[in-house]
Amino acid sequence: MLGARGDSHRQRPAYYVPRYLQEAGYRLFPVPVHEPRPIEILGEPIVPSLSALPPVDIVNVFRRSEQLPEHEADLLQLRPRAVWFQQGIVNDAVAGRLAEAGIDVVQDRCIMVEHRRLLPGAAH
Repeated sequence: MLGARGDSHRQRPAYYVPRYLQEAGYRLFPVPVHEPRPIEILGEPIVPSLSALPPVDIVNVFRRSEQLPEHEADLLQLRPRAVWFQQGIVNDAVAGRLAEAGIDVVQDRCIMVEHRRLLPGAAH
């Protein structure tokens, strides 16, 4: 969860979307980018950067569209199966380069909304 937020930001998607996914059974690796950085988010120890992540299936991104290029090299090196830009986040140039590297990219969609829509019995 690139750009994950802590408890003091409960009203923000960067907090409640990861919480929803955690409650749905997904393991989270919060990578906060805002100061001050907490020690943990949602009970999970923070990871200081994308380059410090273990192999992951999906990197869910809570960053502004214009901030994505600063994470592109780390995403390409990490090579997750997919990178998910949350609702309102679009950067066709970065998405194109990730896709060229064989990484699936979703732009401008909320992973929580899609999870609820696609999985029968998911929390609504």
